[in-house]
Amino acid sequence: MSAIALAFDQLPRTPASDVKKLGWRGVMRAVGREGKVLVTNHDRPEAVILSPDEYERLTRAAAATEARQEDAIDALRRRFDDRLATLQQADAGQRLREVFAQGPELQGKVLAGGSH
Repeated sequence: MSAIALAFDQLPRTPASDVKKLGWRGVMRAVGREGKVLVTNHDRPEAVILSPDEYERLTRAAAATEARQEDAIDALRRRFDDRLATLQQADAGQRLREVFAQGPELQGKVLAGGSH
C-alpha cells in the first residue's frame, strides 16, 4: 500500500452524495470539526477539502522540509568546495605524490573504499 493510500485511510470521509444531500454547509461543518475531509465517489478518493488552518499547517510543514533540504545541500556543497580548494593549492600535487609514496598501513586488514 502506498504512503498516499495510507494517508487517505486516516482521513475522515464523506461520500460525494453527502455533498449533494447535506449541501456545502454540511460538508464544511465536518471540515470545521476535523480540519480536513476526504470526499469519495464509490469508495474512491475524489477530493480532499481542507480548512484554512489545516492548509496553512501543511504549507508551513512543506516549507520547513524544503528549508532542511536546502540546508543539507548547502552543507554538502561547502564540504565539496573545501575539498576542491585543497586540491587547487600550489603544493597539492607534491602532497598527493607524498601520500602515494608512503603506501597504505593495512596492519593485516583489507581496506575497501574510504570512510568519508
